Amino acid sequence: MGEDLLKELIDDNFLEYASYVIKDRAIPHIDDGLKPVQRRILHTMNEMEDGKYNKVANVVGRSMQYHPHGDASIYSALVVVANKDYFIDKQGNFGNIYTGDVASAPRYIECRLTPLAREVMFNKEITEFVPSYDGRNQEPVTLPAKVPVLLMQGAEGIAVGMATQILPHNFNELLQAQIAILNGGTPQVYPDFQTGGMIDVTQYNDGNGKVKVRARVEIKDNKHLIITDIPYGTTTEKLIASIEAAAKRNRIKISSIQDYTAEKVEIELALPRGVQALQVEEALYAFTDCEITHNLNLIVIGQDNKPHQLSVLDVLRHNTQKLMDDLRREYEIELGKLQDNLHYKTLEQIFIEERIYKNIEEQVTYEKVFEAVYAGFEPFKDRLIRELTDEDVERLLQIRIKRISRFDINKSRQQIQEILDRIDKVNSYLRNMKRTTTNYIKALLKKYGKGHERRTVIQEFETVNRHKVAVQDLKLCYDEESGYMGTSVKTREPVPCSQFDKVLIFTPDFYMVIPVPEKLYIKEKILWWGKIDKKQVYNCIYREQTTGMAYMKRFKVDKFIMERQYPYTQDNCKVLLMEAGEAPKFRAYYPKTGRIRVTMEDFDMNELLVKGAQAKGNRVSSKPVNRIRVLEEKKKPENGAE
Repeated sequence: MGEDLLKELIDDNFLEYASYVIKDRAIPHIDDGLKPVQRRILHTMNEMEDGKYNKVANVVGRSMQYHPHGDASIYSALVVVANKDYFIDKQGNFGNIYTGDVASAPRYIECRLTPLAREVMFNKEITEFVPSYDGRNQEPVTLPAKVPVLLMQGAEGIAVGMATQILPHNFNELLQAQIAILNGGTPQVYPDFQTGGMIDVTQYNDGNGKVKVRARVEIKDNKHLIITDIPYGTTTEKLIASIEAAAKRNRIKISSIQDYTAEKVEIELALPRGVQALQVEEALYAFTDCEITHNLNLIVIGQDNKPHQLSVLDVLRHNTQKLMDDLRREYEIELGKLQDNLHYKTLEQIFIEERIYKNIEEQVTYEKVFEAVYAGFEPFKDRLIRELTDEDVERLLQIRIKRISRFDINKSRQQIQEILDRIDKVNSYLRNMKRTTTNYIKALLKKYGKGHERRTVIQEFETVNRHKVAVQDLKLCYDEESGYMGTSVKTREPVPCSQFDKVLIFTPDFYMVIPVPEKLYIKEKILWWGKIDKKQVYNCIYREQTTGMAYMKRFKVDKFIMERQYPYTQDNCKVLLMEAGEAPKFRAYYPKTGRIRVTMEDFDMNELLVKGAQAKGNRVSSKPVNRIRVLEEKKKPENGAE
């Protein structure tokens, strides 16, 4: 009984904790694209906004009245949002996104909202508020963001049982995609990074696949390479460390690294004598952080307050529809205010022009005053926007005599006409919200689009073969007399190789693929060996010992498990020929008997189809074969040795 209660208690607490981490800490909301701590920071900055810079320490302190955790998490989140360069205007050292240098202490740096943030992120009239964690304050559920913040900034978060990884996208491209959605299109947008670089989006899968990002490497001359952009997700410090580690493991050859990075990335690599710049460039992509793969997972908190996995297009469509709804609500609120203002202006005009205020001079009670005002407006009911109320009368009675005496009829009529014109305009906006929303987005593009041009180049990367670009610094040898193979074995004709190569060995009974050994004893006789190439074709002729019948075949070794022995002939057979390369021509010799007049015959293996290594092959002849002889020399393959 006690164990059941304990299990129930642990389950309930774990579920409560998991739900809290998912909804209130790690996963951003689809509406405003913000995590709770980011939302609280921007809300606090809006409350403090006066056009001047505020100490980050003050912003952090004020944010703590909404945030249930310490100041360190608020400070680090503020720096991250500020370095996105969208919503927080920075003053002071906020760190360096290229080098990874940290920001100064919060008491030394200052910040304020950007004009973009003030225009698109706040409107208390359409914002839902809830009590803060201690009930003393009201904080927004989400901010009424009018731009797709989630895709602009990107997001990373690890919760209980789930994680989100969303890459940042280009501001201009996102807004243009929203216009396309309003026009019935299905646009595609791809990530764009502040650090520039290059990106391969062939497996992007609309935000739920993976992308490869690369540094931009320029060949200054044949002995120098310059890295001018770094991949998203790394820093110059980490990048240089990965290059030094690759050089230490002898995967790339460099003589020195100089880091001149300041406002722009500039890392210079000097190459030693005999090393070509183009080969080192490919090795940088293969063995260092000059190429990074990001696995993506677009998970957000939806309007139902639950996590959902969506696509980039889903998020864009939602944000576009929400923008249209928010604009409609704002115009409806404005229309209500205009109609209220028009109603009061009309009441004021009639009250003064028609001298209704004269009717209250002889009244002795407040009730009689109200009745006199109501009676005075009776002939002008058709001019009123709505029925007269006690609140309206109360407001009219508060007009001072000084204002009545200076009342300008023409000015009043002009103000009423301006209100009517604005009402007509707002009604026209509400009648065609698609056009209104499109025009709003175009205005944002015109006002804030400059400076947000694409920085990351989209292109399809050619796969870098690590085996080809690796430094061929090892020499593989096989000593037939001792039976040893390896890089420490010395013979006359070594084969250059790298630590990434694999070695294929053919013995009379099997073939096997092994890593490049330092020194390995192989007791079986080796018929052919060399670096494996899955495209290489091998030629084999073998003879059944019982019948004397010979078979020939051509095959590839493209599937294998390392260090497993695979047969490639039949049982009780002798291999007469095992080599790689072009199909040979050979002469088969038959036993000399009284009945056989033809004792030899020529064959061309080029006529055979290339099959699998396990195939039996084609019979050479209907006669037994004693031996064979290759008729002409062929060019040997470059990756092997007999």
